[in-house]
Amino acid sequence: MKMIFKNINILDENFEIMEGGYLATESGKISYVGEKKPNEKFDREIEGRGKLIIPGFVNSHCHLPMSLLRGYGESMNLQDWLFTKIFPFEEHLNGEAIYYGTLLSLAEAIKFGITSTSDMYYFMDEIAQAVTESGAKANISRSVSHFDNSDFMSSFRAKEMIDAYEKYHDTADGRLKVDMSLHSEYTTTPIAVRQLAEYTKTINGRVQVHVSETEKEVKECIQRHGMTPVEYLNFHGVFDVPTTAAHCVWLQNGDYDILKEKNVTVASNPISNLKLASGVCNLGKLLDRGINVAIGTDGVASNNNLNFVEEMKIFAISSKMMYNTPEKVTPIDTLKAATINGAIAQGRMSTGLIKEGYCADLVVMDIDKPYMKPVHSVQNNLVYSAVGNDVEMTIVDGNILYEKGEYKTIDIEKITFKAEEITKEILAKI
Repeated sequence: MKMIFKNINILDENFEIMEGGYLATESGKISYVGEKKPNEKFDREIEGRGKLIIPGFVNSHCHLPMSLLRGYGESMNLQDWLFTKIFPFEEHLNGEAIYYGTLLSLAEAIKFGITSTSDMYYFMDEIAQAVTESGAKANISRSVSHFDNSDFMSSFRAKEMIDAYEKYHDTADGRLKVDMSLHSEYTTTPIAVRQLAEYTKTINGRVQVHVSETEKEVKECIQRHGMTPVEYLNFHGVFDVPTTAAHCVWLQNGDYDILKEKNVTVASNPISNLKLASGVCNLGKLLDRGINVAIGTDGVASNNNLNFVEEMKIFAISSKMMYNTPEKVTPIDTLKAATINGAIAQGRMSTGLIKEGYCADLVVMDIDKPYMKPVHSVQNNLVYSAVGNDVEMTIVDGNILYEKGEYKTIDIEKITFKAEEITKEILAKI
């Protein structure tokens, strides 16, 4: 379908505002961006007065099925939260629970303008099915742990990881990609880390991993290996392939050099880290070093939503306070972290910007609101004043997935009913 937005404000490829412009899409791509309407016929023309069109948000770290744990296990530190609440609940998950939990998160993500998600979990068949049906994009990964010194590649977790890659990578017209994934240093032994890194090299793949999320994690890693988690993962070859390192809250000075040299993307999850009292990532220092920084929500269990506009604001302000650097992490830094930087982390080199020829992964927001006035800077207002419900339309590859409260690909009533039903059944077993 050929579609054009007219008289709309556009966040262009330089992250500047084109006022009252025109943006056209065709065959899943952005076909035109300019100040004048092209002399063509379109299947649909959309009036854009009072609206803003931006690149779709890229959620660079999430656990989609964990929507089922929303509000379960509160006011706890990370380790207690994981071992007394999360892991016992997860023991009762099955394919059906994963499928509906994933769809529930994707519905929420689409509503808040997230067009692509990097995800770590398990039950890959059900997650792949949910992503494919939703119309969204995702880099999914089978998160693995390995607690002994046996051959990792012979383990069922490794086999599930490889099976998922062979079945689903670059499927759903390229919307679905499969990455490799280590849960963390503290849940894997060196043999697993090395073997996963070596396998990922052979397929020219990518890795997702939790890194330096808590002070306890870093101290215990140094006690075990004489290295920080960043040094440890680098030593075993993980960073020799494109890697997204989630959290990176407790980085040591030498860690920044490694992350920069190895072109690792840091996926900051500010709300989750604040809620679990894990700490605050030093975003200003990362950006000063030229490290690619993206934004993640983490799972709903520790957030407790996928409101990406809310996440952007906390991303922009938390590091300012913690490190007394009010001049760092600007609105433009934040918008890049929410879009193009996340696309780079996923290896999606033709999305994340509003640019002719790029994928039509787009979000339309209503900026004609009292809390968005006056307009000294649209970008500043978008980061500091906007709210998630300002999203009116979410588009992936030129297909409208959500418009003014209506889902085009998801049966929201069925999904919410099933998610609640399944959650009650699991709680009755614990």
